[in-house]
Amino acid sequence: MGGGKRFSVLLCAEDSDYVKKMYGGYYGVFVEMLAEEGETWDVFKVANGEFPDDDEIPDFDGFVITGSCNDAHGNDAWICKLIALLNRLDSLNKKVLGICFGHQILSRALGGKTGRAISGWDIGVTSIHLSSSSSKLFSSLKIPTTLSVIECHRDEVRELPPKAEVIAWSEKTGVEMFRYGDHMLGIQGHPEYTKDILLHLIDRLLQHTFIEESYADVLKARLVKVEPDKEAWKKLCTSFLKGRL
Repeated sequence: MGGGKRFSVLLCAEDSDYVKKMYGGYYGVFVEMLAEEGETWDVFKVANGEFPDDDEIPDFDGFVITGSCNDAHGNDAWICKLIALLNRLDSLNKKVLGICFGHQILSRALGGKTGRAISGWDIGVTSIHLSSSSSKLFSSLKIPTTLSVIECHRDEVRELPPKAEVIAWSEKTGVEMFRYGDHMLGIQGHPEYTKDILLHLIDRLLQHTFIEESYADVLKARLVKVEPDKEAWKKLCTSFLKGRL
């Protein structure tokens, strides 16, 4: 069914023990959402300096860039190397799907600007609105023009790369999704997350004093009442990555 295609997850975060135990790490979370029969999925722990060899890059049909605890506007050695890789993937017209940090670093690599979100942390299930052009782009998928997605970020895309197009926005974040040509797509939210993963992350943020206990309690109470549109996001992400739009 998958036609023997080969994809790679570019892992930009350290897996927590909990996510490793419950989901097989964030690689496992993405494979659960995106993989189809007959495909090969590899992982490169780019945050640890592990990158695909130059001569094997053309063998891949697509790449997924994950979230990260690092800032996309930082200049760590691996971040600079990732930017160089993304420029190469652009030149090869490879499919690239960037999620959260991946969305931000993809924008930066293509000439956009990222930084701390003026409105602060966005944690929870957020409603995002598809633009009229993206509604046409995704028309074959028959998905709603407003979608709920799990978010957990305090940085954002502040300025789009030249030739990129905003295709979704929310009340809090102006660039929730963008596309660059037909081969690169950035999503600020986490379509791959479960509410269980987000609850775990809220606890970790609290432990590291990134957020206060009162705010964590509010976030957890809100999560009981809402659900992300996981199936619609799965359809959108797989259709883009596999060239079915």
